[in-house]
Amino acid sequence: MIKIGTALFEACEELERERGISKEVLIASLCDAMVAAYKKHMHVKDAANIEAILDEQTGEIGVFSTKTVVETVEDPDTQISLEDAKEIDDEVEVDDEVKIEVTPEQFGRIAAQSAKQVITQRIRDAERNNILNEFLEKKGTLTTGIIQRVENRNVIVNIGKTDAIMPQREQIPREYYKPGNRIRVFVLNVKETNRLPQVIVSHAHPEIVKELFELEVPEIEDGIVEIKSIAREAGFRTKIAVWSNDPEVDSVGACIGPRGSRIQTIVGELKNEKIDIVRWSPDPVEYIVNAISPARVVSVDIMTDDEETKDALVVVPDDQLSLAIGREGQNVRLAHRLTGWKIDIKSVSQMEDEEAANNSNYEYHEEPDETEEERAVDSDEIQEEIEEEMNQQELDEEDIQAEEIEDETSEEE
Repeated sequence: MIKIGTALFEACEELERERGISKEVLIASLCDAMVAAYKKHMHVKDAANIEAILDEQTGEIGVFSTKTVVETVEDPDTQISLEDAKEIDDEVEVDDEVKIEVTPEQFGRIAAQSAKQVITQRIRDAERNNILNEFLEKKGTLTTGIIQRVENRNVIVNIGKTDAIMPQREQIPREYYKPGNRIRVFVLNVKETNRLPQVIVSHAHPEIVKELFELEVPEIEDGIVEIKSIAREAGFRTKIAVWSNDPEVDSVGACIGPRGSRIQTIVGELKNEKIDIVRWSPDPVEYIVNAISPARVVSVDIMTDDEETKDALVVVPDDQLSLAIGREGQNVRLAHRLTGWKIDIKSVSQMEDEEAANNSNYEYHEEPDETEEERAVDSDEIQEEIEEEMNQQELDEEDIQAEEIEDETSEEE
């Protein structure tokens, strides 16, 4: 056995405090390192029955070989005779296993270096696993970090035990990221690598706005007000749809706060990004009208309403068209993302012009000329109708004459 002393256990406890690596993992790593050093020192490649044992009471560690007790030894590396086993333990019997210490008197510098490498690698593996597990739990949540540097347009942010990467696509346009500044980021993804886990964070994700509202608005945290949808163009504008489960609580007013205190805090956190709070509605027409705000809406026509396509035509006053569309189409684009409806915006005059154009394009279709056969058939029918009328007239005249004769005869009598 090799005397280690209490210094090793003190070092294990210090590593556990600083890096969160448990003492058991470090002791197991030391034992594995002793076995690796033994194999290298003894030039043994396969030694499944070799193990290292650390006695915490005495502070000693040694390498032991486990052998099976047999009557006749065929493999001296894994078997031991009953007679030799009795010298170690008087109560041992055949087929029992005994542990025999095989710790070399001098490991040598190469063996010690091998043990050091194994311990170092195990510590790194344990640290990587701890960080991986920690940030896998934080995936999809908001965290605070400190900007370290900018490399190849990527911002490196320290978020505790590791540095996270903020790619350019997850940064706010025209935002200056100064090293040393604190920043609130969204943990987007965690990738396992051969070294420390690679954590991807975002400063432009819509969930950041949601998290900020949950922090600032108690009604959202309590579940009274619910965030239904968020559409964001980071650094410019955000639309958020909210709904109150309590009819006595105004969802929009709760998010704005007394004198706008809550929304002002969130806007300040987002570097003065414009935020539109709209009231969600189960009625698509009302929801679209709210989403197009601050522009006024004349009418909303639902063109198609199925699972694949949701098209709506929105008519606004002429002076509200540019406001409804927004700069470079930003307002209608965010309204589309917020509601999930494809929105086509037109002004009143545009609709009138289209209706006038549709009316002017109406064509009169003249009935085709009759063929000679159709005309012949028609003339025959007309002739028959004339003859029937003439016969009917003759019958009527005869009846009239007969009535007159009857009247004259009655008078003479």
